[in-house]
Amino acid sequence: MRFASLGSGSEGNALVVEAASGHTTTRVLLDCGFSAKELERRLARLQYGIDALDAIVITHEHSDHIGSALTLARKWSLPLYMSWGTAKAVGADNADIDLHVLWGDETVSIGDLEVRPYTVPHDAREPLQFVFSDGARRLGVLTDVGTSTPHITAMLTGCDALVLECNHDTRMLATSRYPQSLKARIGGNHGHLSNDAAAQILSALDRTRLTHVVAAHLSQQNNSPELAQAALAHVLGSATEEVMVATQELGFDWLGCGAG
Repeated sequence: MRFASLGSGSEGNALVVEAASGHTTTRVLLDCGFSAKELERRLARLQYGIDALDAIVITHEHSDHIGSALTLARKWSLPLYMSWGTAKAVGADNADIDLHVLWGDETVSIGDLEVRPYTVPHDAREPLQFVFSDGARRLGVLTDVGTSTPHITAMLTGCDALVLECNHDTRMLATSRYPQSLKARIGGNHGHLSNDAAAQILSALDRTRLTHVVAAHLSQQNNSPELAQAALAHVLGSATEEVMVATQELGFDWLGCGAG
């Protein structure tokens, strides 16, 4: 199993997760927060087209995650997976698409991938985050969440790779030019994770299998890659540069999930 980001941040998010078994390969897009044209351009960096995707999975209805998902699902006859609350929020329940409704903690199989959604606190209708598995390795994804919960810890512990939101530095957010209401939303329990909060989540996990940690969904105004890397590296006891960062423009290239 391997994974790559097409971009991560407030201007658009998309993550490709791929698993192979024998002569078959399954390729799933987690979130589709770009226009169809831009998504095609970014997929081309991985030498793929939209026709290489087997399904699109959506975390929640915010525009930097839903983007062109309905358009692509309709045009390319792609199965679209999301919670019922998200489907209602974006009108997918009445759209001419192949809609699959997800429920928290109910694993679904998409080809060679097992996809387990789990519920998180965020300011959306029915947001989900995900753990992907090929039966041997586990990739945990956690972005767009305001605070940790015991359930989040239970879902992410023991993963082989982790994509973890480091949205903002608390001090930078507090002194930014954002209006107070926006600061409160971002920093609240249904907003986004600070670097320190992400580090606390990481520290609570069983990390014995963990080979890759990627800091994701960084604010371009209220964070820096160096601060996010330092917070996670401190927990890992690693060099700062060993923590990868998913950037808005480039995301990150393929990473294998686990050793071997």
